[in-house]
Amino acid sequence: MDTMSEARLQTQQRSSRNGRETSLWSSGFGMKLEAVTPFLGKYRPFVGRCCQTCTPKSWESLFHRSIMDLGFCNVILVKEENTRFRGWLVRRLCYFLWSLEQHIPLCQDAPQKIMESTGVQNIISGRAPGGAGEGQGPSLVKKEVQRILGHIQTPPRPFLLRLFSWALLRFLNCLFLNVQLHKGQMKMVHKAAQAGSPLVLLSTHKSLLDGILLPFVLLSQGLGVLRVAWDPRIFSPILRALLKKLGGLFLPPEANLSPDSSEGFLARAVFHEAVQQLLVSGQPLLIFLEEPPGAQGPRLSALGQTWLGLVVQAVRVGTVPDAMLVPVAITYDLVPDAPRDTYQALAPLGLWTGALAALRSLRGWGRGRRVCARVHLAQPFSLQEYTINARSCWDSRQTLEQLLQPIVLGQCTVVPDTEKEQEWTPVTGPLLALKEEDQLLVRRLSRHILNASVASSAVMSTAIMATLLLFRHRKGVFLSQLLGEFSWLTEETLLRGFDVGFSGQLRCLVQHTLSLLRAHVALLRVHQGDLLVVPRPGPGLVHLARLSAELLPAFLSEAVGACAVRGLLAGRVPPEGPWELQGIELLSQNDLYRQILLLLHLLPRDLLLLQPCQSSYCYCQEVLDRLIQCGLLVAEETPGSRPACDTRRQRLSAKLLWKPSGDFTDSDSDNFEEAEGRYFRLSQQSRCPDFFLFLCRLLSPLLKAFAQAATFLRQGQLPDTESGYVEQLFQFLQATAQEEGFFECADPNLAISAVWTFRDLGVRGASLINLLSPLAFHPDRAAQGSPAVPTLGVTQGLPRICVVTLVGG
Repeated sequence: MDTMSEARLQTQQRSSRNGRETSLWSSGFGMKLEAVTPFLGKYRPFVGRCCQTCTPKSWESLFHRSIMDLGFCNVILVKEENTRFRGWLVRRLCYFLWSLEQHIPLCQDAPQKIMESTGVQNIISGRAPGGAGEGQGPSLVKKEVQRILGHIQTPPRPFLLRLFSWALLRFLNCLFLNVQLHKGQMKMVHKAAQAGSPLVLLSTHKSLLDGILLPFVLLSQGLGVLRVAWDPRIFSPILRALLKKLGGLFLPPEANLSPDSSEGFLARAVFHEAVQQLLVSGQPLLIFLEEPPGAQGPRLSALGQTWLGLVVQAVRVGTVPDAMLVPVAITYDLVPDAPRDTYQALAPLGLWTGALAALRSLRGWGRGRRVCARVHLAQPFSLQEYTINARSCWDSRQTLEQLLQPIVLGQCTVVPDTEKEQEWTPVTGPLLALKEEDQLLVRRLSRHILNASVASSAVMSTAIMATLLLFRHRKGVFLSQLLGEFSWLTEETLLRGFDVGFSGQLRCLVQHTLSLLRAHVALLRVHQGDLLVVPRPGPGLVHLARLSAELLPAFLSEAVGACAVRGLLAGRVPPEGPWELQGIELLSQNDLYRQILLLLHLLPRDLLLLQPCQSSYCYCQEVLDRLIQCGLLVAEETPGSRPACDTRRQRLSAKLLWKPSGDFTDSDSDNFEEAEGRYFRLSQQSRCPDFFLFLCRLLSPLLKAFAQAATFLRQGQLPDTESGYVEQLFQFLQATAQEEGFFECADPNLAISAVWTFRDLGVRGASLINLLSPLAFHPDRAAQGSPAVPTLGVTQGLPRICVVTLVGG
């Protein structure tokens, strides 16, 4: 009886609490707050300029001078003014009339041109390997070529495209509040299209809706039908047939066969001719450089690099003189089709499954939870120009085992300033036909474009809110304080050259953002009339961590620098020591460079997305400059040296005296050792401690996963396969998260990154595993230099970087 009464009381308390929380959400928090000037009225940086080092001519000629004067347009807002007609009937049929007026060029003879091309005719006639004469006649080879060509593409159907555009426009208006596009960015793309070279758009991949939304946007802006290179693994045969009629392209499965296979050679030859004909016809092509959403593994897509490699090869052989590459990105408040808690295994998406998913999206997102989206088109650049200039930026490359293992084992103290050779994407069949030099060019170009796409992506309000709740106020924050910090983090993001994808009054923005994160955030009313915003504990924190990762590129340089500084201070000052004590220590520039290089080599390339034309030394200097600009580091004079401001006359040495005219054998600056004499200390400003820990915490999910992986490797009965390692490590991360409450690192992608990084590091024998694990598991011993652990020095070793970051955060 007592148990039943207690259960009834708990149920009543839970229902009353849920009722109060529901009333808070529905009443708009019930607080009167002061209106704030819209953020976008203060400052808006321009993003998306192409690389001035690799493409200087494109940087100058393809830039729209008055881009800052042009605003945004909502591409899904179609009114009577968007049609040629007027009247009350037009206002009701404007979507349908708009779809009828879109210009759709006909390309019915494309299959015939491919069949009549020289390469395909040589295969059919037997003059090329893999064709007739190898056990089959010309007619059989021609039928096989037609079958492969039908798997790749079909001519788009104009009526079906117009009908689909009309239905998609209605669907997008029900799903989104708006889909914003910058008019100036569209002007640059139009200018590049007028140059006569084919447009190749290379995009990130946040949602399966990207491949439908981008063609709709470009069709509405007058660029014609966009051909989309889809991944055939994620669609059923029926849905693939429909997408091909809407302009979709698919890689034939035989193309990935071994180079010795006649079927693989035939499929690759037909595929190559189809891509060449597509570029010659001038149709714009969309390639996704990232893996599909929900995929576990590397960030760069092997299929996307395959398509890009064929475009590079077509330009190299002269099929088309040049191609204009356009980095593209789409950002959402919340990705419509992303699973909330855990990534699910990819299964082929069928036609009816997709229709039901769309209906569920309308039902779930239509009840006051419609999101906003932004389409970003970075500055186009010439592929021919990049191919010529990029080769001059290539330098030496070493594996992660060569770079870090001697330092971890204490065999070396010098960190080499060289590029890390870390390729996590497999080389597919079509790429194997390219030379090794061209394969390296495609990989570098992919990273370069993905870097430009991420840099031009706007930061949405949900990413800022998730970052604040996860890394600054994990135990909760008052709404009045959250409003001020939301404004602060938005302005910090804008000042770092990243755009934001929202505008409006502060109170409305925060209310809209919290309503989107309602499943992972709780609101509690307190007696002072304020509201307490608390992130819900548990696996839902993984979702907040994924949202906060969208903000990491804006603060990545400072986060790497903060972790490097924390690594230097860990061996000198106790982690729990006061900020004033840590600010006493002098940090030399050489030590900072060394620690930053350690982190650069340790962190996965997919996370850093460094430009291939930028050396690691230049990035170290950029990180140091960022720390000085944000006020965390203050320059100090060299101990015992003359102050730099002392300008009194000194007796010059013979090396610094004037030399005869024309004598350039030596430089006057050779006698200066600026790097040796530069020292820094932590700033003592009141805001610095919180900001410093905030920066360290941005990298804590990944570094915590690395530390837990080192602990996991010390356990017995390890699996024999790489997939088994990933699965068991993910289970270990989940079990540890339940004990420690640190759910951010319980992500399968972090487990994959940890396993692959340790594999590249050369973690094979028990000696290296035993060296890694104790430091990762006992941070107090790592900080104190326990004799039970091999001595690595103050700043040496892979796990030290992980440990001091976690202790500092």
